[in-house]
Amino acid sequence: MKGYLPKGRIYSSYLARLNYQNVQEKWKKYCFKIRGTRRSFCLDRPHHRHIFWSWCGSFIGIAVTAYLSVKTNSPLLMAPFGATSVLIFGVPESPLAQPRNVIGGNLVAALVSLTILHLFGSEPWAMGMAVATAIGMMQLTATLHPPSGAVALVVMMTKPSWQFLLTPALEGSIILVLCAVVFNNLAHERTYPKYWF
Repeated sequence: MKGYLPKGRIYSSYLARLNYQNVQEKWKKYCFKIRGTRRSFCLDRPHHRHIFWSWCGSFIGIAVTAYLSVKTNSPLLMAPFGATSVLIFGVPESPLAQPRNVIGGNLVAALVSLTILHLFGSEPWAMGMAVATAIGMMQLTATLHPPSGAVALVVMMTKPSWQFLLTPALEGSIILVLCAVVFNNLAHERTYPKYWF
């Protein structure tokens, strides 16, 4: 029995040291990842023509949506559409800027967040659940669109009715996509969309 005790102490100190080394190694890897790469990555500065087309396209897209909103007296415009304009006019070749993602992502996020809002209310944890579930559902349906995360928050903060699915989520998204299709294809060097579905 006495021979067993020191052996147990040796094993326990060895395990403690092994766990410490494991934790230390994980911590070093974690810190290395936080530090980032040495070379800074940024988007290339686009040609001045691209900047001009992006500016004109986003101006027309948002102005048309706002004009139709005023004329039809229905809320076709919401803040996340500003971020959508960055994608569909600034980087129209991005997979996140394609019509399937814009329309589908906004609809999925609106549906998910309206459901959560009506089931659980707009508590802080429900807001987190709405955004997280919207992201997961967009990934499952291959309609990931970053501004749609903001759509989920807009729903949770404004507490709209189910009509929000149609106006502004669907109608506003369609108007912006149509403006992007018409406008982006006027430029010789642009093609939009890369795909519809």
